[in-house]
Amino acid sequence: MEKIVIATRESRLALWQAEHVKALLEQRLGATVELLGMTTRGDQILDRTLSKVGGKGLFVKELETALEEDRAQLAVHSLKDVPMDLPEGFALVAILEREDPRDAFVSGKYANLAELPPGALVGTSSLRRVVQLKNLRPDLRIEPLRGNLDTRLRKLDEGGYDAIVLAAAGLKRLGLGERIRSCFALDEMIPCAGQGALGLEVRADATALTQALSTLTDAPTWLATQAERAVSRSLGGSCSMPLAAHARWQDGVLVLDVALGHPEQPERPLLKARVQGQPADEGRARALGLQAAEALRVQGAEDYLRCA
Repeated sequence: MEKIVIATRESRLALWQAEHVKALLEQRLGATVELLGMTTRGDQILDRTLSKVGGKGLFVKELETALEEDRAQLAVHSLKDVPMDLPEGFALVAILEREDPRDAFVSGKYANLAELPPGALVGTSSLRRVVQLKNLRPDLRIEPLRGNLDTRLRKLDEGGYDAIVLAAAGLKRLGLGERIRSCFALDEMIPCAGQGALGLEVRADATALTQALSTLTDAPTWLATQAERAVSRSLGGSCSMPLAAHARWQDGVLVLDVALGHPEQPERPLLKARVQGQPADEGRARALGLQAAEALRVQGAEDYLRCA
């Protein structure tokens, strides 16, 4: 196999993820691998929320340009940052085994959400987390928190917030698991589609590389995330839509929990649904996601989506 160049963002977490994939490629495929670090528009724009500047796709576009120009052959992404529909000419060809998908409560003073006093200030960059936090604790003040993982922790440590909510997977991958005071239960703060999983993207015409990378896919994670992403795709998921979708395996059954909040009125009730099945392939997993999306529509999702 020829040398593989991995395009990656240059944040500490993104580089960890790229190094993790590099090691897998070297160990399992005997490949020679190099990293191409890049700064994306999503990394540069820190004064506005993602929903107002173009969404999570801002973390992906520059890496896809590197693939298109053959400066790199592979891009490694946090799957939650990958748009539901890729541009023509690109393909998501492997999804690795998922790390802890839960959201983590991080605070220097308080052990969990229940301990926060009324009016406490919580930081998060995610509309999905905002609507679920408001559902759990409508008395809290919630303000935007942007920047990479280290920047967010520094803002907390400097006293800017009483607590912040982060993905547990990122903290654990960087050896910062001790910063987690508690994790939200999966049915209490439902994660976003793909949270905790890594996705590998290549050019659609890279046939040999696609075949080699597909051997790295974790089948249970692939099917679970296909179901999750199908929910978002069906409802037009983006950063401006506070949608949660998480599927987990229980005794051979895939249980998919979904929730939708109102993008402009987070105090409005959450729409929630749970569906389950035993999908043996990608098509059936996606069908389960469509079933969940329809369950939200029955509850009035279209009214919420008009504002997204």
